[in-house]
Amino acid sequence: MALNKTLKSVTNRIVARSAPTRQIYLDRMREARANGPARAHLSCSGQAHAFAAAGVDKDRLAKTNAGNLGIITTYNDMLSAHQPYERYPELIREAVRKVGGTAQVAGGVPAMCDGVTQGTAGMELSLFSRDVIAMAAGVALSHNTFDAAVFLGVCDKIVPGLVIAAQSFGHLPAVFLPAGPMTSGLPNEEKAKVRQKFAAGEAGRQALMEAEMAAYHGPGTCTFYGTANTNQMLMEFMGLHLPGASFVPPGTRLRDALTVAGAQRALSLSALGENYTPVCDILDERAFVNGIVGLNATGGSTNLLIHLVAMARAGGIILDWKDFSDISDVTPLIARVYPNGLADVNHFHAAGGLGYMIGSLLEGGLLHPDTQTIAGVGLAEYTREPKLIDGDLRWQTGAGQSLNEKILRPVSDPFQTTGGLKRLTGSLGTAVMKVSAVAEEHHVVEAPVRVFHDQNEVKDAFKAGELTGDVIIVVRFQGPKANGMPELHSLTPLLSILQGRGQKVALVTDGRMSGASGKVPAAIHVCPEALEGGAIAQLRDGDLLCVDARAGTLEILTEGVHARPAAQADLSANEAGTGRDLFTAFRRAVGPANAGATVFGD
Repeated sequence: MALNKTLKSVTNRIVARSAPTRQIYLDRMREARANGPARAHLSCSGQAHAFAAAGVDKDRLAKTNAGNLGIITTYNDMLSAHQPYERYPELIREAVRKVGGTAQVAGGVPAMCDGVTQGTAGMELSLFSRDVIAMAAGVALSHNTFDAAVFLGVCDKIVPGLVIAAQSFGHLPAVFLPAGPMTSGLPNEEKAKVRQKFAAGEAGRQALMEAEMAAYHGPGTCTFYGTANTNQMLMEFMGLHLPGASFVPPGTRLRDALTVAGAQRALSLSALGENYTPVCDILDERAFVNGIVGLNATGGSTNLLIHLVAMARAGGIILDWKDFSDISDVTPLIARVYPNGLADVNHFHAAGGLGYMIGSLLEGGLLHPDTQTIAGVGLAEYTREPKLIDGDLRWQTGAGQSLNEKILRPVSDPFQTTGGLKRLTGSLGTAVMKVSAVAEEHHVVEAPVRVFHDQNEVKDAFKAGELTGDVIIVVRFQGPKANGMPELHSLTPLLSILQGRGQKVALVTDGRMSGASGKVPAAIHVCPEALEGGAIAQLRDGDLLCVDARAGTLEILTEGVHARPAAQADLSANEAGTGRDLFTAFRRAVGPANAGATVFGD
């Protein structure tokens, strides 16, 4: 089918908008390719340093021009999603030796867990960790001794940070190797109910702990469809994973086979061979549009409204939130995964998963079909699924139909005709909302506001019984310059309780919500942020707001608000403790959320 007209139009305007910066980037990548890996140009001393600990690979590195694969790993024991990476380096080394190459761990980069830091001071480092990851990976690759790279990462800020780094070294091929989701535990809906009971004082901490441990119970990615699993979807839609690799569980033979194949594929794409495929050729404007389609069709995380903008800018491509909103208007929601439904990602994968989705979207003219990927030219490869047959990894034709229409539907019969994300604009500024999990009757909320400068103040007001009647909770001074733009996911249980009591309730904030949030309407990422003099800093308790996801508006209904002086806040408590003192320069340099909230400049 012909490409959807809106998709074509949005792509064309992105290309036009990005032309100057994209050309500068591509010229830089061509120059880097011409220079080639500097391994052969190093001094004898430099080469000796680089190869000293290479063991059985030392002679091959020093005496031949065999391809050398750089491994960027985010392994640590604390993240369940990243714990499986402990054994990947040796698996990768053995894999590339079989095809005559070598592999070295170029460097490890930090990887924090947003689930651990929710509601704590550590969450104020979360968004900034993305840019730290990008810089750390850049340092790792700066030795310039590699012909290609593999990136081991899964979770929230981690994949975006690695993609930014991969684009900085965009003349190199790169393959992203996932670790897969943990097996299904306590259903997410049951876990959410226990959280709400605890927030309401109806369940004790022991019951809460038992529920959480039953939900998060082993190695692998959390099974709800938050930012981590949205990242995995994007890597397939954008062509940086092998087809069907995202949601194969860790510790399985198929997972290992995909890791081996991914490592060998990365080396085969280097400039040493005939299939040279650098990252800069894969991540073009069409790839990012395909990623935005995937984000909307799956009801993915709002965090990607920041991360995709930052990722694109690293390759000279300029996205804005109107691109996301316009694509959402023509992209049907064809997946229901918690919090948009009851299924987890394992159920989603079993029902046909990404392969089925990509096939259906291609049939509907809703994806660029001819993008370059690590698997070759064209997204049709990503409708196939990997199988182990007699011990050999092969790709076969996918199911071609949904195996559970409560989880997956075709483009011709979607759960809703538009995507999961909405851009809101109006007299309060610009914001975004994830609407895929919000019931239709909650898409418009008009109510007086209660203004807070800290999420703990909201919790205290709730415990004191102050949040009665219809209310829009405003939490400001939560933007990137104020305190690093933490997620406010710990407010989700109490907001859900208010909504469950029959109150009209919404959240408005210049901060973020978790990718797993969704049932309560939340206008987030408000720009300009309060610290930058945005209108959100002029609100007072009792002012009327209207949050309208149908019309895409965010309006102040009380007259005279814009004539008030902006509120001031004491932010000194954000400046030290739990490492926050190390990020003063980040808070000063960071750009606005709608430009990617990055410290890497314009």
